[in-house]
Amino acid sequence: MTLAIGSHAPDFQAETTEGTLNFHQWMGDSWCVLFSHPKDFTPVCTTELGYMAKLTPEFDKRNVKIIGLSIDPVDNHKAWSKDIEDVMGTAPTYPMIGDSDLAVAKLYGMLPASAGDSSDGRTAADNATVRNVYIIAPDKSIKLILSYPMSTGRNFDEILRVIDSIQLTAEHQVATPVNWKDGEDVIIVPAVSDEAAKEKFPDGWKTVKPYLRLVPQPGK
Repeated sequence: MTLAIGSHAPDFQAETTEGTLNFHQWMGDSWCVLFSHPKDFTPVCTTELGYMAKLTPEFDKRNVKIIGLSIDPVDNHKAWSKDIEDVMGTAPTYPMIGDSDLAVAKLYGMLPASAGDSSDGRTAADNATVRNVYIIAPDKSIKLILSYPMSTGRNFDEILRVIDSIQLTAEHQVATPVNWKDGEDVIIVPAVSDEAAKEKFPDGWKTVKPYLRLVPQPGK
């Protein structure tokens, strides 16, 4: 299966560190960040999982649930959590999927069907493609997919920034410019005519080009 932005996020049932979970049911009406890992007890992922735990309050503010996935059994995840707490000061505060049969990784196109059906004997290098981040909307559509190499730690502050942008632009007919941060000016989308913009943005806007109109962030 090839997933892209706009694809329906596949549903699944899996064992996690918080028990058996039905993914769509667990999400409910929340947003979700699903991030995957090639194997437990790997150095870069250890730092990532701990940092995500520290960011949990920020995701909570945005109605975003976090869920991790790693190609190993749940019991390994629980043992790994102790190392994560030792290294980062915080153990994971969110469920971790035990994808020991590779089912979810294959369902989301991170591993080929020929990868087999067991994590036994597989190394992190064998699972190198299981290093994705998905942002999923409450309607279960995928809004972002990022793939990272094993040697590069992910920037989860950037994930928060993207969520701010996606949630803002879903509510208002605006887009966010390069390096935008919450509270900065946004772009009126070209589909909104100047006449319609006068109603939506009565305080006016700055026209940089006919197709590039900047306006203060709605709600700020």
